[in-house]
Amino acid sequence: MNDRGRDFGALWNRNREWWWARRLVIADVLYAVLPLPFSGFLQFAASIQLGLFGGLVPALLAALANVNIAFALVAGMVLYVVPVLFAGATVLLRRSFPQWMLVTALVLLLCFANFVPAAIALYSYSVYQANRRLLVGWFALYSLAMVLAYEANVFGQVFLIGMLLVVPMTFGLWVGTRRQLIDRLHERAERLEREQHMMAERAITAERTRIAREMHDVVAHRVSLMVLHAGGLEVSAQDPRTVEAAGLIRTTGREALTELRGILGVLREDTATAPTAPQPVLADLDRLVEEWRAAGMPIRREETGQVRPLPTGVQRTAYRIVQEGLTNAAKHAPGAAVTLRLHYAAHQMEVEVANAPAGAPASPMPRSGFGLTGLHERVVLSGGSLSAGACPDGGWRLRAIVRTDSPSGTEEVPDGDPHAPGR
Repeated sequence: MNDRGRDFGALWNRNREWWWARRLVIADVLYAVLPLPFSGFLQFAASIQLGLFGGLVPALLAALANVNIAFALVAGMVLYVVPVLFAGATVLLRRSFPQWMLVTALVLLLCFANFVPAAIALYSYSVYQANRRLLVGWFALYSLAMVLAYEANVFGQVFLIGMLLVVPMTFGLWVGTRRQLIDRLHERAERLEREQHMMAERAITAERTRIAREMHDVVAHRVSLMVLHAGGLEVSAQDPRTVEAAGLIRTTGREALTELRGILGVLREDTATAPTAPQPVLADLDRLVEEWRAAGMPIRREETGQVRPLPTGVQRTAYRIVQEGLTNAAKHAPGAAVTLRLHYAAHQMEVEVANAPAGAPASPMPRSGFGLTGLHERVVLSGGSLSAGACPDGGWRLRAIVRTDSPSGTEEVPDGDPHAPGR
């Protein structure tokens, strides 16, 4: 039942859009066809006595009927039916070529006292045309034709002009003005929306520039100072281990500055000139692990499954997961043994970083609180999942499942719970 309702709603929306897109053409057809019976009857009835041809046409047709009845019928069709049909056809051109409709309506009103095309012509011209001076001119011509076609006193002429000409023209002016107002309001709303988007983009650009400036002034300065001191220590130290540690600090600091420059280039306004250094992938894991081992972290690395080339995005995500896991282990459990597991499945990759309990309480390290949050967003956007929590032995485990294909290739990994025994 719900499916039928949704199908009906979708069908209704499509049909509504189709009708709305063609509403003006449909209105032209209706204004051309619906008045035809009344206009034809008035063309025949009024022209018997009214109009410039009043009385002449019936007499001519009667004379022709005495000669040839068929010829009289053809002449009647030409004089009564064809003008009405032609006037209806000109209504279809009221938006593109209104002069045809105006001239035809004036001829029918003057010669046959048929006011229906004149009323439609004044209404249509008032709605779709903006030249008010020309409208006043046509109204004056129609009023003169009404005076000549209808034999009435002054009050009768005023009543006929007011009801048959002034009322349609006034209603058309109201409809046209309202339509122009709505169009201008829509245009203004669209312009305001564009301006709002531009202001929002400028505000975002200014905020990103401010963030980039603050990061450059604070973070880049501090990291550069750290690299400088590490370089001095590497030169002046006598202990080989101290020299090695200082060199590692100096190298890591320079890499951090390089990545920071890339981030600042993206944040700044001139993104076209931002650095395009290659992002780390799984091939860079060996260097990352060796850096942490050189810093004193015991790391055991395990790889299972069939190792194969993976998409670059998947490799970057896996690298960031390992980087975040090792950084958290160094912050919160310094000196603890760390196990890095990589499992290659058919449609996904499992990355796990687990550390043993800390040997001794460590001094709290500065933390932002956004590392795991940003990592979780990155993994979820790639169609995977991420979990982190304490282990039963007091350690900590970070585990993520990253899809290596489209989400349709879903594969359930056994023992998916990161707290399961043996994982």
